[in-house]
Amino acid sequence: MLKQFGGRLTTELKNQYAQSNHWLNGRFQNLEETSMNIDWRTLPVILYKQFFKTKGRVPKQPLPIPPFNREMFFAEPSKTQMVWYGHSAILMRIMGKTILIDPMLGADASPIAPFKTKRFSTDTLKLVDDFPTIDLMLLSHDHYDHLDLASLQKLKPKIRQYYVALGCARHLKHWGISESNIKEFDWWQHSVFEGIEITFTPSRHFSGRGLTDRSQSLWGGWAIKTPHENIYFSGDGGYGKHFKQVGDRLGPFDFGFMECGQYNENWHQIHMFPQEAVLAAKEAKVSKAMPVHWGAFALAQHSWTEPAEQFVAAGRKDNLMVTAPPPGQIFGVRDTHDDAWWADHV
Repeated sequence: MLKQFGGRLTTELKNQYAQSNHWLNGRFQNLEETSMNIDWRTLPVILYKQFFKTKGRVPKQPLPIPPFNREMFFAEPSKTQMVWYGHSAILMRIMGKTILIDPMLGADASPIAPFKTKRFSTDTLKLVDDFPTIDLMLLSHDHYDHLDLASLQKLKPKIRQYYVALGCARHLKHWGISESNIKEFDWWQHSVFEGIEITFTPSRHFSGRGLTDRSQSLWGGWAIKTPHENIYFSGDGGYGKHFKQVGDRLGPFDFGFMECGQYNENWHQIHMFPQEAVLAAKEAKVSKAMPVHWGAFALAQHSWTEPAEQFVAAGRKDNLMVTAPPPGQIFGVRDTHDDAWWADHV
């Protein structure tokens, strides 16, 4: 079995997962009925457009990402600092601890496919060389564009602790990470990590790294709460009733990283359109929102700038504070970026 596929699903693990309220008929289930909505007769057309009709879907030149600025990242110990590295990869300094979310920093989001899905930026794995010790890594689910083997192998010496979606520990253990450093989470489970309350939240999506393990690990988002700030990372997924539940149970949030990108009518139920991402932020009681899951890979057929453009426009129309900093820039919860930096790279 290819190393990329991760850990093997055993009967013992299935019995463990079956203790979850969200496991039914051998798979994890969403809170509401969800499907890809793909007419398989049109699949060849979809694949042709995906891999060969790329005009406007990628930047004309590679997107620059500045080196990690350690001095600035640690300059104000009491201030939360954040860096977005494209797609859903986020580095954060909060309560004196460094947290890394969905660290896909590799060059290809389709490592087992016959065609590559190349990153918009080059040499991003080299960023890891300058990263500090990572106190905690958070993983939303096991898809290749979130859990990247090359990134994990390079990051492994730097990461102290892993909080992951239920079912994902088997991959990390298969790749040589000690079980004692991994904690798995079902929806709504929480843990206090050195003064920071971490809660795994529902999303409307699916999982799997091969043909036989679809939805046999869980997927979701993360709420990160300190006495000073409350931050929400929505994780991948379509619009659903869970956003209001998250807001009611864990909100309000000072800041929200909202999935907004790689959407299409054919898989509308598992990826939000920008206007839905804004609505989801409001229902989750997010005060300021930022679009993520864009800016790194062309996994859908919209232009590469459309998610940010439409998210910002919809947020302003609906009186939601929005921000969209460029990849690699350090920013704070209360900082706002109004310039459409992506226009310089179209």
